[in-house]
Amino acid sequence: MSELARWNLRFAEPDYIFGTAPNRFLASKKGLFRKGETALCVADGEGRNSVWLAEQGLEVDAFDFSPPAVEKAKRLAAERGVHVRHEVAGVDDWRWPRAAYDVVAAIFVQFAGPDMRGRMFARMLEALKPGGLLLLEGYTPKQLEYRTGGPSQVENLYTAPMLREAFRDLEILELREYEDELEEGERHTGRSALIDLVARARA
Repeated sequence: MSELARWNLRFAEPDYIFGTAPNRFLASKKGLFRKGETALCVADGEGRNSVWLAEQGLEVDAFDFSPPAVEKAKRLAAERGVHVRHEVAGVDDWRWPRAAYDVVAAIFVQFAGPDMRGRMFARMLEALKPGGLLLLEGYTPKQLEYRTGGPSQVENLYTAPMLREAFRDLEILELREYEDELEEGERHTGRSALIDLVARARA
């Protein structure tokens, strides 16, 4: 079964498999966002993060390669009374406008192996406006001990040196590895080994 087919099957479930509340790390950065700013949610899944950003008054674009996920994201936006430009697209075929976003959020996008990850990170950087913020959360290799979410391939997981190198052209405001309890739907539940990054594009 292909990766897309696997995700389509997961997202075809009637419930929101990662819940409808925003990612806790993203929500904790609410004070960094301003109404009217533009935001991009990369591989946004069922829309919990893009919809929350729209609720904060941002103008939000979001994409995911799974049609069932995007349909659920659109439904969630309609239920919450906000507008998000949700599109069905993958990392390699989305349009990636240059210097278009005040905020780029990539939350648990660890389906991407090293080659795709390199392309994705480069395009995320290009999409940021000067002074724009990048917010990223993922799992570290220690997550393989917990198995409470995320990929089983160690090469898809993040370390602080990896992220520092990948985003060396940005000003790193926060880069933190830690462990915590997650409660994000049925797919991210329990003790987890996490890494958070907040970085700003230089003006």
